[in-house]
This record gives sequence, C-alpha cells and structure tokens, in this order.
Amino acid sequence: MRTTPHKALGAGATAVVAVAALVLSGTPALARPATHHAAAACTPAQVVANGGFESGTSPWTASTSSVITSRSGETAHGGTSYAWLDGVGSTHTDTLSQSVTVPAGCDAATLTFWLHIDTAETTSSTAYDKLTARIGNTTLATYSNLDKNSGYVRKSIDVSAYAGQTVSLSFTGTEDSSLQTSFVLDDIALDTSGGTAPPPADSTRTPAAPSYTVNLSSDTSGTVWNGHESVSFTNASASALNEVYLRLWDNYHGTCDAMPIRVTNVTGGTAEAPSVACTALKVDLPTPLAQGQSATIGLDLAITVPSGADRFGHDGAFSFIGNALPVLAVRDSAGWHLDPYTDNGESFYSLAADFKVTLDHPSSLLVPATGTSTDTPGSSGRTVTTATASKVRDFAWAAGPFTKISGTSPAGVAVNVYSVSGISSSSAQSMLSTAKTAVDAHAARFGAYPYGELDAVIDNNYWFGGMEYPGFVLDLVSSTALTHEIGHQWWYGIVGDDEYNGPWLDEAFADYSTDLALGKTGTNCWNSVSWASSAEKITNSMAYWDAHSSRYSTVVYGYGKCALHDLRRVLGDTAMGKLLKDYAAAHWYGVSTTAEFKAAAQAATSTDLTSFWTQHRIDG
Repeated sequence: MRTTPHKALGAGATAVVAVAALVLSGTPALARPATHHAAAACTPAQVVANGGFESGTSPWTASTSSVITSRSGETAHGGTSYAWLDGVGSTHTDTLSQSVTVPAGCDAATLTFWLHIDTAETTSSTAYDKLTARIGNTTLATYSNLDKNSGYVRKSIDVSAYAGQTVSLSFTGTEDSSLQTSFVLDDIALDTSGGTAPPPADSTRTPAAPSYTVNLSSDTSGTVWNGHESVSFTNASASALNEVYLRLWDNYHGTCDAMPIRVTNVTGGTAEAPSVACTALKVDLPTPLAQGQSATIGLDLAITVPSGADRFGHDGAFSFIGNALPVLAVRDSAGWHLDPYTDNGESFYSLAADFKVTLDHPSSLLVPATGTSTDTPGSSGRTVTTATASKVRDFAWAAGPFTKISGTSPAGVAVNVYSVSGISSSSAQSMLSTAKTAVDAHAARFGAYPYGELDAVIDNNYWFGGMEYPGFVLDLVSSTALTHEIGHQWWYGIVGDDEYNGPWLDEAFADYSTDLALGKTGTNCWNSVSWASSAEKITNSMAYWDAHSSRYSTVVYGYGKCALHDLRRVLGDTAMGKLLKDYAAAHWYGVSTTAEFKAAAQAATSTDLTSFWTQHRIDG
C-alpha cells in the first residue's frame, strides 16, 4: 500500500527516500512483539507536556536557557517556539529532557517528533555532530550532520516497552570543534493507545455493518469541503459498547491546533478531546449498546486539503482526498485498535461498510471517487456527484480539471483513467490498457471484482509511488505500480487486514499478485535474502518498520513475495492457486490474520510447513 516510491514500483526498485535515523537494535522498544493484548484498562493519552514549546520552558530541563527559543535563525514546525540544540560551531553539548509517565495497560506507545537538521559540514561520510534520543538509559535513535534536510522530518519510534514506567525522555546534541550543526526539534509527543477497555468476552470485531452517509460541498478550488456525515452501526459483540472511536487520519498532516479534519456538533454521543495526535476521536454513547443493538452518530465535517502531491494533498489544481472521512475504529479481543498514523505505510484497519457520499462541486472539476458515481446539475455552475459503494473499508476521491478516458475490461469492468496536466495521452492510454488487463488477471485468480467501476488517478509527482483505496487508486505512470495497486483491491480491499500490525498481509500479497499478473515466477529470489538482525521478520508491525524504515520495502514487499513464491513451489502451482482463491472467498469482505493464512496453507498440503514458516520468518 503506502509507499515510499519503491512501494508502488515493486520490491526490487531503488529506495529514494533517505533514512535519517539509525535505530539501534536490541532495545526493549524494538524487541517487544507487536501485539494488542493489554493487561489493564488504558485511556489513550499524549503524555509529553509542552511538546510544542509554546508554554515557556516547563516542564523541560535544558542545558541553557537558549535551547527553547523563538529567536531568528531557525523556524518552528508549528507555532512560534522550538528547541534549538547546538549550532555553535565549536565543541559543545546541549541537552533537553523531561520526565514522562507511560500509562500501564496501554499496549502501544509511540514517540513522535519533528526534526530539522542544518549543517555547515560538507562531508558525505563522517558523522561529526550528533543528536541522540533516549528514553531512560536506552538510546532510541541517533542522527547526525549526515542527515541534514531542508525542512522538518517527522520521526516515529515505538516505546511501548515502557508502559507503566516513569522515565526521562531526553535529547542530547554534541558538536565537534568546528563547523556548526543545528538540531531543531518541535511538536514532540508520546501517544499511548490500545487496551482502552477491558477486553471483550469474545473476539468479535465491532462496531459491525457500518453505513456512512456524507454530504459535502467544496469551494471553487476543491481544496476545502464542508458538510455533514452520519454513521450507523451495530454492536456485534457480546460485550456492550460504551463508546466508539472515529479515526481522523488526516490530522497527521497538520497539528492539533490546525487540524485539516475538523469534527463539530456531534450527535448521538458525547465527543471527548481528540487523542493519538488528534487522529482518534472518542465518542461516548448515551447508553451502553448491547449485542445486536444499533446506533447512529452524526457530525459536522470540515476538510482542508494541504498542499502537496500526497494521498491527502493537492498538486496545484488537483486535489487527492484519501482517508479524509472519519471512519469507525475496530474493537476486538485485543481492545480498541488506535494505532498512530504512519507515513511509511498504512495504519488503516476498518470493517467493510456501505457509503453514500454526495459531493457538490464546481462543474469545472471532475471528481472521481470510490464506488459508482452519477452526476446531476447543481446550482449555477456546479455539479453534484453522488458516489455509492457497498462493502468497502474506506472512501476516497479527487477533484480537479482532470483529463478523463474510459474503457471496459474484457470481463466487463468499467475502468476510468483521470490524468493531471502533463500526462501525455499515450501514457494515459497505456495506463488504461494496464488497468483493464490487471483487474481481469487478478479477478481470474482471486474472485470477480465486486466494486463496479475502477478509477485510476495518474500524477507523476506523487512522492509515494502509488496508493490504493476501494475502487480508486492513485498512481504514477507505471504498469508495475498500477498492477500492484489494483492487486490491493483484493488484498486489503476485499480481504481485509490490520495494516499496522500485519502489513505483509496486503503488501506481500499484492506484490506476489503483481508478479503473477506480469508473468514473473520469483525463481531464486529467496537466494538474495539477507536479514539485518535477528529481530527482523516479514510479519513485523509498522511500529518496527517505522523504526527501521530503510528495510520496510525490502522485507515486507520483497522477502514477503519471495516467501509466497517459495510456498507456491512447496504446494505446487495448482494447489497454491486454489489456496489463494479459496482463502479470498472464505475472507470475502472479512479480515485476514497471519495465523489464519498459515492454517489454510497447512491444510492445503501434507508437508509439515513448520520449518518453512521459521525459515521465512513468518510468525503468528
């Protein structure tokens, strides 16, 4: 799914995003398994005080009074103040710390901060000046003059191993005898989540059968949308629902003081303050919802699309609006899943839902969207696009003066390609041909495509390569990338998964599907596997991969698909094909887990696969 550009281009492509952090292996944070089993109740919280430095210095302790500052020479990520360590140009050490308490019972804790590094050092090989992030006595990450960047970069580190502890969070910057390096920190947060209520008595995923009705109207540019959303749902669990959580994922792209996704006037429950860096909104229900009972929550919604060719952003006149609609978080036997947003991959975990989304916009803008769309005239110079989609996990759309071409695959799937300016007509036609071929190839292997039409929005400025949503993908001009993203219609879209805790279940499967569609057999690809550490596994969570981002694509995409190719060689082509088609059918509109896939694979062969899973580091 998400990608640094190598994601959409396949596991073998070159990584083009530099990794700034050297995260040391063997720390408690990295050794902790990525599970959601909390022993006690947890209230999601952000436990760093004054992380934006806008309230003076307290409770931070700094080496000098000038570390926390708003002076000229550097700029803040948000607000006006920031922490500036070093930048002296001679032998010097600056420190910044505060004591934090990570609540017990929270089975996920993530340290995030924004870091800008500028330097007068000219070397491309020697780390003369360093910034070290620590929690307690453990080094979490080290950065240096080699990691210089033109703006702020968000860092994310799993510190879940410190649940229930009070520890010092500290940053130490050291400079050598000459040539300055400035380490500038802002918007430091430590968010806890998971296990927010005693585990339900059963493993049923709830709230179930969500149905979203949304009415939005845009400004003239299609970058600001306002309106109303309601969601109805049923409690499928034997344990009562006292609350639900709405994920406001795109608030990652702003700050809690300037949220791109604003929810107001909540009805059907009482909204608390947003948590998890304002990407989770708890809504307390007026009365506990028993098993089989249904409820509806309403809210007013305001969306402001930021600049940038991102899955949520606008590239000039073209807006891409993924993950902008608030969607229900999932509660299962592990509790509520309230993982932080990751820009390295995906955090999204939601149940299949029905959407009816009405988008009122200027007629000059084309608005491709998830589901099947119809256009009707609106008020003067405006068009109302109504998109309906059944059994989808999310909803995305775009808006802009796109060039649209359409066709139908041989199997009868309507395919539309929307191109930004600068994409040649021949490239658009090539992508249309690729999409028609890919959707039929995947459908023949895994089951008929169920979403009606398929929209592909093409822009070569996407930094991430490609991104998938149900019936809607964002992509570069790349046949391999587009085939991969369309593969996600099955692996994440139809067969869902917990993308934060098991990213291989959609990324490795989509890359394997891409290989099959392109006639690649993965012969000998496992021969190139070289593990970076004993902790590295195909099945690691995004908490691990955010701390080891340079290895994410190599292991999850590359090693993951090679493992599936090896499994095919163990089972045989026919048995592997039947396994995946039957597995998709058994989990159609449901959720897949590693344990379930391993069990299905074992049932498909008389060969004991225990050593296979061990060799390929597939745990679960």
